[in-house]
Amino acid sequence: MTMEDQTCTTGNHHGYITSKDAYLKRLRRIEGQARGLQRMVEDEKYCIDILTQVSAMKSALQAVALGLLDDHMAHCVAEAVAEGGPEAEAKLKEVSDAITRLVRS
Repeated sequence: MTMEDQTCTTGNHHGYITSKDAYLKRLRRIEGQARGLQRMVEDEKYCIDILTQVSAMKSALQAVALGLLDDHMAHCVAEAVAEGGPEAEAKLKEVSDAITRLVRS
């Protein structure tokens, strides 16, 4: 099973499904920020101005990541923990690894 195929232990959907439209809206905004950064470099804008926009984009991506993490913990992880067993341990390890990746980035 690939990561794309995984669902919550008892549900038929991912934890973020109720906020899907909001996530897509934020990601489209971030996509626009990336295009704006490309234009800034093409137009040879001031380095600090570009770095400021990079920082804003990074913060926006972090907000999406933290929201997804929160949704995952509130739905998928909580369901697995309630059921117990090896699935709970696997979900806790999975979320711990995800947090580690986020902290390192």
